Amino acid sequence: MADDKQQKEPKGNKPGKKGPPPMPMRGLAISFLMMAVFLTVLHLFSNNSQKSNEIEYTDFVNMVKNGRVSKVDIAHDGAGNHYVSGESMDINESGTTQFRTEIILTEKLMEMLEDNGVQVKVKRPKTMLVSILANIVPFILIFGIIYFIFIRQMKNAGRGAMSFGKSRAKLLTQDKNKITFKDVAGVDEAKEELAEVVEFLKDPKRFQKLGGKMPKGVLLSGSPGTGKTLLAKAVAGEADVPFFTISGSDFVEMFVGIGASRVRDMFEQGKKNAPCIIFIDEIDAVGRSRFSGIGGGHDEREQTLNALLVEMDGFDTQEGIIIVAATNRPDVLDPALLRPGRFDRQVVVDLPTLEGREQILKIHSRNVRLSDQVDLKRSARGTPGFSGADLANLVNEAALLASRRGADFVEQEDMEEARDKVMWGRERRSHVLDPEEKKLTAYHEAGHAIAMYKTPECEPIHKVTIIPRGRALGATMSLPEKDRYTQSQKRLEADLVALMGGRAAEEMIFEDVTTGAHNDIERSTMIARAMVCEYGMSKLLGPQNLGSHNQPVFLGQGISGAHEHSEETSQKIDQEVQRILAEAYDKCMKILTDNREQLVALSELLIEREVLDFAEVDSIMKTGKLPEGSEKTEPPPIEEAAADSEAEPKSEAETE
Repeated sequence: MADDKQQKEPKGNKPGKKGPPPMPMRGLAISFLMMAVFLTVLHLFSNNSQKSNEIEYTDFVNMVKNGRVSKVDIAHDGAGNHYVSGESMDINESGTTQFRTEIILTEKLMEMLEDNGVQVKVKRPKTMLVSILANIVPFILIFGIIYFIFIRQMKNAGRGAMSFGKSRAKLLTQDKNKITFKDVAGVDEAKEELAEVVEFLKDPKRFQKLGGKMPKGVLLSGSPGTGKTLLAKAVAGEADVPFFTISGSDFVEMFVGIGASRVRDMFEQGKKNAPCIIFIDEIDAVGRSRFSGIGGGHDEREQTLNALLVEMDGFDTQEGIIIVAATNRPDVLDPALLRPGRFDRQVVVDLPTLEGREQILKIHSRNVRLSDQVDLKRSARGTPGFSGADLANLVNEAALLASRRGADFVEQEDMEEARDKVMWGRERRSHVLDPEEKKLTAYHEAGHAIAMYKTPECEPIHKVTIIPRGRALGATMSLPEKDRYTQSQKRLEADLVALMGGRAAEEMIFEDVTTGAHNDIERSTMIARAMVCEYGMSKLLGPQNLGSHNQPVFLGQGISGAHEHSEETSQKIDQEVQRILAEAYDKCMKILTDNREQLVALSELLIEREVLDFAEVDSIMKTGKLPEGSEKTEPPPIEEAAADSEAEPKSEAETE
């Protein structure tokens, strides 16, 4: 217990107070000794220079009488001693010589100088203080420069040269705007894991009475923007212990050995303030696997990693320091770093669920003036796959949109527009489509909408628009009813049918195809190939993993292929992919053929109104008219709308 108290309350290093340690007495003594030596040398040189110019008083009188002195300066040192200084001409008048002599100032001396035409100048006496400062001030300046350049660097040095070996970990203090677990939502499991760590630090006896030990480390992994760093800030706000934070890139330096030195210094700071928490953000910068990849390893990074491994679980390891690390690349970390005893807990911070997204929207909208009509659950349904950072950006964009139009509150339309802006980009009203392109885009999106509407396995339609956004000329958006973690074969086949709707509508109405379905074809091909090669949804090839052809080359993998198969199997894969895509296209074409009138009516209304929601699409599909309450706009006759026209290929967006 005595050792613990010494660790908790080290002398001269209190938690929460950060500053450089006091200067060593030895260094201070050396500094004053250097200053004394400089002053002594100055005094000696100044005295020598003065003595070298001094002459006898008799010689001075003779030079005045011989006319060799033209002007002199008379001054006294404040102690009653008078001096005369000036220049005397040589006998052959080839030059001058400076002189200085001590005199007794009398009227007779002044008359002699006046009779010989010597110009006399009397200087004001210097006080003792001025004389001392004139000699000392220059050396004080020199000493100050030496102190700030060299001595402070030596004082702050760690084990490396100058301050390179010093750890850059920052000690967070308890400020007013601290973040707690109440400010974090959508990651309940991760909060529970970290809350247990905080409770262990606050009351270790509660867990140790049954023989439990404090975990050494907690690794937070997940996609970017899911809230890993926010969780670490919440731990800092909840814990009553010192919290050090550092980035993984802070260990990387141009000098070899500096990273390992900083790791050792960081853990020394932690031992002095134990129990404490050290947070390392983006630990993959120093924790990558060793001796792997093309071209071997990286010596400096490996030394840093070795030092980190030893400090976390080595012979000289002391309890009381918990490492919390965050990364979005857990697959590249060294296995030795992930074993129990170092990072005992690996917490996956996943994308928020539907309820989590709603909670996150509530947190970020606390300081936003929302209208009573805003339905955050509806906004959460329309943002599948959004991370916490994306949702925070959505709320901010909605507030900016409402401010731009001068509204007092943020309406549901602002939330919808902000979602579309974040996902697809801002509306490009200036991007005016000519009538032919607009007609082509309308039929393309109407084809997607009807294919989704007539396929029960697809998600409900949210709205259809032909307003350009970003690189897209139009979009058909869905509104999922719930989060889905698995996809059935029927649902994947339904998605393929919906993706083929735009291309099938172009071919059926215009008897031509354009590049507008480029992204549709790309996505549908990826889904079909994944069904055959990864999901085992092909009866011909059976349930086997045949590998993916677009795996990244990393850590020596992906060069020869993780899964190799024969050329005959490759041909069967291509045949199955073609079969799945062809069946989806034929099914979509049949749906559009059976609903040609609705396709034409929906397209013409899109051309006129540019945006249709689900209620309007549903009314057109059932009655051929818009629902009551909408503007009465009768669709034109089918014969006129179905007139063939040529359209230039244009790229545009696809459905979800």
